[in-house]
Amino acid sequence: MADNTVFDSVFKTMVHKAPQLMVPFINEAFGRNYPPESTITPFSNEHETPSGSIIDDSVFRLGDKIYHVECQSTSDTSMVVRMIEYDFAIALEQALSGGAPYEINFPSSCVLFLRNTSKTPDALQMKVNLPDGGSFLYSAKVVKAQRYNSDDIFEKGLLLLLPFYLMRYEKALSQIANDEVRTARLVEECVALHSRLATAVLATGDRLLYEELVELIIRVSDYIMSQYDTLRTKVRGAMGGQVLELLNDRAERLEREAREAGRKEGRKEGRKEGRKEGRKEGRKEGREEGVQSLATQLKERGIDEQIIAEAIASLTPEEEPEEADENQGSK
Repeated sequence: MADNTVFDSVFKTMVHKAPQLMVPFINEAFGRNYPPESTITPFSNEHETPSGSIIDDSVFRLGDKIYHVECQSTSDTSMVVRMIEYDFAIALEQALSGGAPYEINFPSSCVLFLRNTSKTPDALQMKVNLPDGGSFLYSAKVVKAQRYNSDDIFEKGLLLLLPFYLMRYEKALSQIANDEVRTARLVEECVALHSRLATAVLATGDRLLYEELVELIIRVSDYIMSQYDTLRTKVRGAMGGQVLELLNDRAERLEREAREAGRKEGRKEGRKEGRKEGRKEGRKEGREEGVQSLATQLKERGIDEQIIAEAIASLTPEEEPEEADENQGSK
């Protein structure tokens, strides 16, 4: 998987499944003070331009403003050109939807740089010259993820940055993997991060957000440590990988138990009403209870209801034909 694809996927997963994580990020990037429970209204991230369709990472309304956030894993000198192209497309769509008299309002924009160098600017700027001699300065905010330590992240609620936290050690991974002391130190830091994450999120009762963040942290750490098997395994365990696997195993076990309980109850009732009817009802009730349990698990994990409905439909067989009477001899 391409480098940018991994990080883009993780970022967009958070935007889609946990949009509330954007609120403290916007507060930090733009100096706002939105309450954590503020409503985020997402917009389409695909825009048509004369040169074709372009897709941004995240556009949404928060309060009375429209925000545009891009996640960038590497330094890109042309990023400001892409940003003004995105922002003009977003502003033009909003102007057209508002009708005449038309007015262009650019969104408040920001780029999250997961990696940065001494040459990474603190803002993306471009001078725009108009034919009448006027001009204006286009500017987009810049947030450098690696400037935030663990205390910053938890004190400011910047959990959006947490899956990318270990990227700050990328250049030193070879040395860390071959040094027991440095390995132990990194694992200890991961244990502390996981503990703080569990405390911060599980205290609110949001188990699904906790699981999602652990999965995304591990997805990034597995990727950047793909060449260091021992270190990767230790970090995965320290970041809660084993706990997450136990939770998933428990969910699967409960699903199996629900199906089995449904079958047993169906057979029990069936014996009272007749062997043939009991077998039919037992299978039916077992399926229904198992399917209902599966639907609940998928819904809790944030799966779209239409996808759930299609999956359930595929698992529900057509009505079985009547069985021949056991007492009827073969002809």
